Amino acid sequence: MPDIISLLPDHVANQIAAGEVIQRPASVVKELLENAVDAGATSIKLIVKDGGKTLIQVIDNGNGMTTTDARLCFERHATSKIKKAEDLFSITTKGFRGEALASIAAISQVRLRTKTKNAEIGTEISIEGSEVKDQQAVATETGCSMAVRNLFYNIPARRNFLKSNNVEQRHIIDEFQRVALVHHQIRFELSSNDAVLFQLEPGNLRQRIVQVFGKNTNEKLVPVQESTDILQLNGFVFKPEFSKKSRQHQFFFVNDRFVKSAYLHHAVLAAFEGLLGPNMQPGYMLYLTVPSETIDVNIHPTKTEVKFEDDHALYAIIRSALKHSLGQFNVSPVLDFDSNQSFDVPMGSKPPSQSPSIQVDRNFNPFNENQKGNDWQPLYEGLQEVTIPSQKEQIFDDDRINTHFPTLQFHKKYIITTRAEGLIIIHQQRAHQRVLYESLIRQIKQRSVPSQVLAFPIQVEMNQQQFAEFTPHQKTLELMGFSFGNTDSNSLEITAIHNSLSLNSVPEFLSNMLENLDNDPTDEESHLSQMMAKTMSKYGAIGTGTELHPSAQSRLIEDLFSCDEPSRCPEGKAIFASMTDKDIRNKLNL
Repeated sequence: MPDIISLLPDHVANQIAAGEVIQRPASVVKELLENAVDAGATSIKLIVKDGGKTLIQVIDNGNGMTTTDARLCFERHATSKIKKAEDLFSITTKGFRGEALASIAAISQVRLRTKTKNAEIGTEISIEGSEVKDQQAVATETGCSMAVRNLFYNIPARRNFLKSNNVEQRHIIDEFQRVALVHHQIRFELSSNDAVLFQLEPGNLRQRIVQVFGKNTNEKLVPVQESTDILQLNGFVFKPEFSKKSRQHQFFFVNDRFVKSAYLHHAVLAAFEGLLGPNMQPGYMLYLTVPSETIDVNIHPTKTEVKFEDDHALYAIIRSALKHSLGQFNVSPVLDFDSNQSFDVPMGSKPPSQSPSIQVDRNFNPFNENQKGNDWQPLYEGLQEVTIPSQKEQIFDDDRINTHFPTLQFHKKYIITTRAEGLIIIHQQRAHQRVLYESLIRQIKQRSVPSQVLAFPIQVEMNQQQFAEFTPHQKTLELMGFSFGNTDSNSLEITAIHNSLSLNSVPEFLSNMLENLDNDPTDEESHLSQMMAKTMSKYGAIGTGTELHPSAQSRLIEDLFSCDEPSRCPEGKAIFASMTDKDIRNKLNL
């Protein structure tokens, strides 16, 4: 029988390894940024195009590489961090994996420029599909410039599985933030399609967090600090009132490395017990420093999962430290009954006010026919009589009113009505949300969304990441009745909004919408329109505690049962519950 086992060529082995190491453009960004940090760089610039599919370039001012190292770094199992097996248990750097650059070079077109500090001239190497195309001496600055072009160009099947540019860019921003948040002493810059998204200057940890997530983040932070023999803990948590339903602002860093740990996350939830609403998630940026011999970071190819030697002790320390910080830095307003609540009235030079003089016609006789008219009628000549409707009756703009069945509003939250089969209890907010949602969907399809122009435009503060997420969806928002004016790096000007929204709900609506877009990988226009209509109907619907006129109650019921799906709100929750005559008799034991 002939031999059938053979060794794979290096380029094939590298492509196979790339399946574990390089999953998407964000994986390349992570590897290159970590290598730049390990090289001692004080300034790192990241340039991406088309969500990293066309270009990923990292430029740093680190130590650079010699000509020999520049060639060897693309070989399999090449590393400068590990000399023997015992080194795996005392790793303090990040980019120690030997397959990273080799895997990147196997599935892309790479150009490396590098020079050490003492060298007079640098080296340039061009590689395509693990094959060295060119190597020459060039004049370049100290450090490294790694350009990765056309990712997965030689593996079309892998490239077809990549998501849209917007989705891939969001993953790149996530990896960029994870590296920037832990290395606040390094200057970072991120440019996408020739537009600067982030420009982070060196500073302390709090300044870096504010730079990444916006200046309005500063007031939301509560510092956390604890020092023990087995754990050094510092960082920040968000105040409970700023919690969200998504896990957008949740970061664990262990020995300056971003990790994911469901066990430690549960410790944070235990510290926030009783402080969060249902389905709300706390925000945190926690930095843990443990002895390197008590942690294993080599249990997963992505190096984001770790194993601790004594995780139970870490759990208890994190929970107690967070509880202490939340209690110590509680900034809730407290009424002080002993303080003087009087206000200082500013003194001015204006003369004291005088009571208005009243003139009375003492000769007026109401029973005198000559004085009764008093020539007031000419003032109203030519005017038409106008009937002003009640404000409560204008919640729904349909003229049809259902008066077949009586209605009753209960606790300003439910509407109770009768039908032939019995009682129907309707949740008024969810019902109005369903009515608005289907109305918005029809308006979007007909391209006839009503909007109201604002006399005074609304200024909404947004950080650079939110701008990056907002820009691709601006046209879809304009289809929803929005209009935007001038924008800059710190604020967004809104000149028109949909008729269903109030002015006060617009900032929260945009924040919630961007959060939903960040968690949803779909970029189809129809799907985005449905998601935006769902969010808009949530903020435009009448809230609980709103008193409705009986005619408005009837109108809401009639509009609800005219919908295509009257039983469920856009979020999938039940709108009404029914009680038959049999159910009532069973309750009363009749």
